[in-house]
Amino acid sequence: MFPIIEVEELNPEVVRMVVEAPAIARKHQPGQFIILRIDETGERIPLTVNETDPEAGTITVVFQKVGATTLQLADLKPGDALQDLVGPLGKPTDFAGAKRVAVIGGGLGCAIAYPEAKELHDMGVEVDLIAGFRTADLIFMEDKLEAACTNLIVVTDDGSNGRRGFVTDALRERMNSGIRYDLVIAIGPVVMMDFVCRLTKEYGVRTLVSMNTVMIDGTGMCGCCRVKVGGEYKHACIDGPDFDGHQVDFTSVMERSVQFRQFETQALNNYRRQHPEATMRLG
Repeated sequence: MFPIIEVEELNPEVVRMVVEAPAIARKHQPGQFIILRIDETGERIPLTVNETDPEAGTITVVFQKVGATTLQLADLKPGDALQDLVGPLGKPTDFAGAKRVAVIGGGLGCAIAYPEAKELHDMGVEVDLIAGFRTADLIFMEDKLEAACTNLIVVTDDGSNGRRGFVTDALRERMNSGIRYDLVIAIGPVVMMDFVCRLTKEYGVRTLVSMNTVMIDGTGMCGCCRVKVGGEYKHACIDGPDFDGHQVDFTSVMERSVQFRQFETQALNNYRRQHPEATMRLG
C-alpha cells in the first residue's frame, strides 16, 4: 500500500496528489511515468510524475478528472492509500546537446512539461516555457512554471488572461523573432502536439512529443500503446513515452485514442449513477 500524503484541487478539473513512494522518488527521471491501481478491483492507469522529493520519499502526480477512475482517485483523502504503484517506467527524456529549448505544455500537459523544463533550467539551459489553457480560470502551477524556466509565456484560447492565442502562435512568434532552438518538447493533447510538430518541421527544429496513450501493463506485453513512428510500430510504455514528433503518425494515434471511448463512457456513466455528487463537481 502507498499512503496518500496530500491532495489539492488545482482547478475544478485538475487535482494534485502527493504519495509516499520512496523507491520511485529516488530513481525517477523527467519523462518517466508510473502506473497505479486504487484498489484490488481497480483499473490500471498511467500518470506522468510531476515532481519528486527523494528526501521525503514522495512523488507528486497531477491528473484530470475525466473518467471513472480519475473521479474515484480525486475522492481520496490524505491518510488513504493506493493499492499498487509501479515505476518509474519508460525512458527518461533525452536532452543531449540542448542549449536553447522551448517546452510546450497544453492544459494538463503543463504538469508534465514542468519537470522537463525544471531539469533543463537546473542544467543551465535557456528555457522558454509556453503554457496553453482554455481559459484563465484553468491556469494552474503558474508560480512553479515561472521558476522552472527562463521565460514563461502563458496563453489562453479565449484571451481571458490577457494573451489570446494557441501555443503554436506563441512558438511561431518566438521563432520569427530570430530565436533558434536546439530542441522543442511538446506535451499535451494529440492535436496540439501534431500542430506543434508541423510548425517546427518548417523551421527544422528537433521536436520530442510525449505519447501518453492508452497503457495498461507498462511492459509492452499488452500492445495497447502501439504508436507508429517512422513507419514502424513502437510501444509508448517501453520505447517512449518520448518520440521524434516529426516521425509520429498522428492520424493513427488519434484513431487509436478513441477506440476505447465506448467502454470509458460506460464506466463513467456507471460511476456517476453510483456517485451522483461526482456529476455535480464536474458541473
